[in-house]
Amino acid sequence: MLLNSRAVAIVFGVTIAGITTAFLGLLPEITGTALVVAFALSFSSSYILLRILAEFLFFREINNIYDALNGIEKNDITFLTNRSSSFLNPLRKVKNEINDYARIKQREIDDLKRMETFRREFIADVSHELKTPIFSAQGFVHTLLDGAVEDKKVRGKFLKKAAKSLDGLDLLVQDLLTISQMEIGQIKMHYENFDLVDLCKEVIEQLDGKAEKKEITVEQSFEKEEIYVNADFQRIYQVMINLVNNAIKYNRKNGKVNIHIATLDAEEKAEIKVSDSGRGIPEEDIGRIFERFYRVEKSRSKDRGGTGLGLSIVKHIMDGHHSRVEVVSEVDKGSTFTFWLKLGSPTQKISWEDDDEYDKDT
Repeated sequence: MLLNSRAVAIVFGVTIAGITTAFLGLLPEITGTALVVAFALSFSSSYILLRILAEFLFFREINNIYDALNGIEKNDITFLTNRSSSFLNPLRKVKNEINDYARIKQREIDDLKRMETFRREFIADVSHELKTPIFSAQGFVHTLLDGAVEDKKVRGKFLKKAAKSLDGLDLLVQDLLTISQMEIGQIKMHYENFDLVDLCKEVIEQLDGKAEKKEITVEQSFEKEEIYVNADFQRIYQVMINLVNNAIKYNRKNGKVNIHIATLDAEEKAEIKVSDSGRGIPEEDIGRIFERFYRVEKSRSKDRGGTGLGLSIVKHIMDGHHSRVEVVSEVDKGSTFTFWLKLGSPTQKISWEDDDEYDKDT
C-alpha cells in the first residue's frame, strides 16, 4: 500500500506542529528558539500518538483483512485466529466476520471433499461387490450353455452354485436398498412394546444350527424372565441377527457367544450386550467397522460370506431409535457390542417415537 501509518503520522504531525507553531508565532514575546522547540515537541508527540493509533486501530487490521481475503482466494486458512473483541476498533469486528465466513466455507469444502472421497470409494466397493456374484453366476450359466447342461450331475451342481451367487446378489441389493431408504427417511420405525427376552430366544433358535456346525456355545444371561422394550420389533430382530451371526461367524472353533440383557431402571433403558471369544478387532479398525463394506479380515471375508453391510445397517437402525451401538474389543480375546433401548410396558401400548425428552446421546 502506498499509504501507510508512517506517512499518515508524518502528514498529520507536520500539520499539527505547523499550526501550533504559527499560532505561537503570533505572540510577540516568543523567541525563535521557543518556536523551534514548540514545533519539534508538537511534531514528535503528534507523530508518535498518530502512528500508534493508525497502526493498531486501522492499518494493522486492514492488512489482516487483506491477508484474510487473499487466504480465502487461495484456500488457505492458516491466517485464522480466535475471535477477539475491541470496543475501540470497529475494524476488528469486520475481521472477525471474515474469519467466521472463512471457517464456514472451509468446513463446506472439507465436507465436499469427504463426500467426494466417500462417493468414489462407495462406487468402487459396490462395483466390486456386485462383480463377484455376477461373474460367478455368469460363469456357471455359460459353462452349462457350452454343453455341460447335458450332464445331469454337473448341471445340478452348477445350477445350485449359480443360484447361490444370485441369492447373494439379491441379499446385497436388499441391504443397499435398506440403508439408502433409512438415510433418506423412507423407512420409519414402527414402535411397539414387546418382550426382548423372547426376541433374543428366537434369534438363538434361528442361529442354533449355524452355532452347532461351528461348535460354538451360545450362552444367555437375562436379568429378568421378561424385559419389555418400546421399539421396532422387526428392526431390533435384524440387529440381533446381525450381531449374533457375526459373533458366531468370526469366532474360533469351540468358542462362546454370550447375550446379556440388563435393565437400567434409573435411565429407563434396557442394555443389550453381545459378546464373543473370537479374534477381536484391531484398535485401528474399530472406528471403521460400521462403514459400508468395511471388513477387518479382508483376505478371508469372502469365504465367510455376507455383504459387508450388516454393521452399517445396525448403526442406522440404532440411529433410527435415537440410540447408539458401541464396541469394545481386544485382539485374540473377543469383542462386545452394546446398545440400549427404551424400556416398555407389557400393558401400556405407547409409542415414544416423537418423545423429545428422550436423550439422543445415550
